[in-house]
Amino acid sequence: VQPSENPPVKVDNRCWIRVGPRRAQATPEEERRLTEKRRWGDLPFDMRGIKGASVDDLDMVRFQVEYLPSAVSPEVLRENQRDIETQLQALRLTTPDGEPTATAVLMLGKEPQYWFPCAYIQFVRFEGNEMTDPIKDQKEIRGVLPAQLRDIDMVLRANITVALDTGGDRHIEMPDYPYVALRELARNAVIHRDYHASTPVRVYWFADRVEISSPGGVYGAVTHENFGHGVTGYRNPTIAEAMKNMDFMQRFGIGIPTVKRSLRANGNLPVVFDIIENFIFAKVMRKQGAPFRGPIERNA
Repeated sequence: VQPSENPPVKVDNRCWIRVGPRRAQATPEEERRLTEKRRWGDLPFDMRGIKGASVDDLDMVRFQVEYLPSAVSPEVLRENQRDIETQLQALRLTTPDGEPTATAVLMLGKEPQYWFPCAYIQFVRFEGNEMTDPIKDQKEIRGVLPAQLRDIDMVLRANITVALDTGGDRHIEMPDYPYVALRELARNAVIHRDYHASTPVRVYWFADRVEISSPGGVYGAVTHENFGHGVTGYRNPTIAEAMKNMDFMQRFGIGIPTVKRSLRANGNLPVVFDIIENFIFAKVMRKQGAPFRGPIERNA
């Protein structure tokens, strides 16, 4: 019996699965993952056309100036005499019928939040350690995904406190959070989120910790048990590829190891992940003993 191309399949309103030797009724989480893996024409979500959208909804200047040179080598571009419509289809940004894909709208759309209202980052900085404490700063970071990642990078840098140790021969910078760790967690949250979800990526900055939440649980071969241990599963493979082409990712699968290494090198506690049915939460604690802002401190 071949696997269904349109899971989950139910009999008497119950869904059964078989994983290795185990046969059982699917849990709500397993059934959700089957639904998310559903394929029409064997295409992932981010390669499917957006009904009602057209090429006119894409920023062609951004495509030609920013995206195209990052996705295609200069030699190929010089030899390539294709028109824009053919280029878009060759890069999997439009369907054979000419509809922009989800990747095209999110990477190049003139108004990406019109089609995906919750495809943005919500940043909130609290004065204390609770969500009921006064809010110090808040931002809604919108626009295309590359712009969102550039903007959240600047926000993270602006909120990291760096103390200067002037006791020795050299001045040593001591940040309360390593920028690289927060950057990688924020980028992972944006790239691998579920864009069907009706909630944004959230970056909540408390006095003692930073919490980053991404809508969409584990996906594909990734499970609660193997999450963060080198197993990869891409909910949005073409978005991930586009981000890699634009240098927002160096290599696939090294984001979490990079986070762990940079936290360890900076003296922070390890990142703590909390995976529930439709969300992944990452919590990074402030470096123990890191001073608050004072006369000798500056922003990163």
